[in-house]
Amino acid sequence: MPAPGSGRPRSSPRTRRTHQPSAPAEAQAQAQQAYTAQQPHAPQPQARSAAHLPGARPARTPDSRPVVDKTLAGAGLKPRHGEPFATRAVRAVRRTVSSSAAREVAETTATAEVLQQAVTTGRQIAVTSIRGGAGKSTIAALLGTTYAHYRHDPVLLVEADPALGTLPLRLGAETLRWTTGDVAGIVEPQMSLLDVTGYLVQLPDNAWLLPGSQGQIGAMLDLRSYEKVMVSLRRYFGVTVVDCETLPAEVARVALSASQARVLAVPATLEGVSSTYAVLEWMRGLPRHVIAGTVVVLTETVPHSGLDLDKAAEKLRATGASVQLLPYDRHLAAGGVIRTELLAQPTRLAATRLAAQVFELSQQRR
Repeated sequence: MPAPGSGRPRSSPRTRRTHQPSAPAEAQAQAQQAYTAQQPHAPQPQARSAAHLPGARPARTPDSRPVVDKTLAGAGLKPRHGEPFATRAVRAVRRTVSSSAAREVAETTATAEVLQQAVTTGRQIAVTSIRGGAGKSTIAALLGTTYAHYRHDPVLLVEADPALGTLPLRLGAETLRWTTGDVAGIVEPQMSLLDVTGYLVQLPDNAWLLPGSQGQIGAMLDLRSYEKVMVSLRRYFGVTVVDCETLPAEVARVALSASQARVLAVPATLEGVSSTYAVLEWMRGLPRHVIAGTVVVLTETVPHSGLDLDKAAEKLRATGASVQLLPYDRHLAAGGVIRTELLAQPTRLAATRLAAQVFELSQQRR
């Protein structure tokens, strides 16, 4: 109602008699608030402005969801070591009677020096594959945990694969809340590292995870949100490992071209190698640094792959890409949380070598 003296014409006596007496100002305010709350598209200026403040949470906070349903969590068996006890015992005896221990220490020291190199800008490493089941999430988890173990600056793992990805499970995350799509609408240049990590899942050794979904079917990640998140978060983390969708998804192709180094996971099968060779031939048509900064990882998902790995690696190297082997590991094959102390020694060495090589390639691309 207009304030007294606002210049509005006074009502006629007849009109005043037909209306109810004026309500007190407090009652009118309460009635107006109740009416506004009932409108489906009522503006919320206060919540809208708060959402754009640095470090402020959006008006709607997503609920936390468990990575594994509680009723299914007990179905998992006790994790096994990556290799049998007899194999480990024989290796220990050989190390005792030979000089291999000294060589291993020297190699580990040299690898650690590579992994601990300082960076001027955050390094982004994209991990993808041409089909599911190739082990890309496992490789991304191994790379992220290796960098977090050796480096002193924060390490970020981004799940850019919202289609029920397994990266959170492999990393041991228990619950998920904020996703890549959520953070894209929150992150601001003025935010501090403390503000940013409030939306991430904390992992051991100063590592952080940004999930792609909450394990829900139909979750989507658009290219614009991905690009905004990656550009905004790059300055907070020394190394970022991105678990991409399988090729030829749009986000995966953009991630490959925008990253300083790329990892292509390939199952150690004739079909996997043949398909990957075709992809590498396509990549040869891209700028030279793309394939030169790519490492193909042949993953053995079974004890005996039935493939001549040396010949397969030679064929793939002919395209200009590097090739590494990730040997079969019982612990990794189980598909649960990766516990590095249970990995077979060849697996640990392979993962560390891979992380060092990929990091060196990323340092060559500014």
